[in-house]
Amino acid sequence: MDEHYMDPGSADAKGPLLIMQGVHKSFHNATARIEILKGADLKLNPGETLAIVGPSGIGKSTLLHILGTLDRPDKGTLVFEEKEVFNLDDAELAAFRNQSIGFVFQFHHLLSEFTAVENTMMPALIHGVTREEARHGAEGMLEKVGLSHRLNHKIVEMSGGEQQRVALARALVLKPRLLLADEPTGNLDEKSSLQVHELLKTLNQDLGMTLVVVTHNMRLAAKMARRITLSEGRLVDADRN
Repeated sequence: MDEHYMDPGSADAKGPLLIMQGVHKSFHNATARIEILKGADLKLNPGETLAIVGPSGIGKSTLLHILGTLDRPDKGTLVFEEKEVFNLDDAELAAFRNQSIGFVFQFHHLLSEFTAVENTMMPALIHGVTREEARHGAEGMLEKVGLSHRLNHKIVEMSGGEQQRVALARALVLKPRLLLADEPTGNLDEKSSLQVHELLKTLNQDLGMTLVVVTHNMRLAAKMARRITLSEGRLVDADRN
């Protein structure tokens, strides 16, 4: 088997999953306006895997937040499956995000007083499925990430690597088309990091999800089918395997 994650291959025949064009984003501090994104463009195909790299503070997380519709750009468009998502109002955008996009961050943002299965159920409950259906889906996804024996353990009773796997299960419980990961192994030791790398590879292949990872970990970035660099507010396609 190829050591890299799924290559989009013939995915172009299905049409792109996402097209971002001309995205600008700036912030204001006490004395100045700081431009972060200056006309960033990106196309993602179904099943594609992509690493976004670049120096700290360059705007990678800002870019990921816009791709995930957690933040709106100052200018530009984001078309997801032929729908301009920033034309949606905030409530519609939240519903779209809940169903279509999963998120994993460096810090897992799990609820420590709840169990692994309770944390994993949350997106499904927010989506409006019954508690029984949510639990069934959560248990299935926790089994996929190798935690079927830890369903009822509280988060505080789990290792860092296990917690990040719960975060992955939570992100994927509704089987979103797109998974966005911001430094998913940045808070883990080497062994746990490698386990998460392999898990992402397996989930990409099994679920066919599109995966975008922001990372400083070049070992993880090298496993992606495509790598791009954020430089001077724009995306540069560095190489393709």
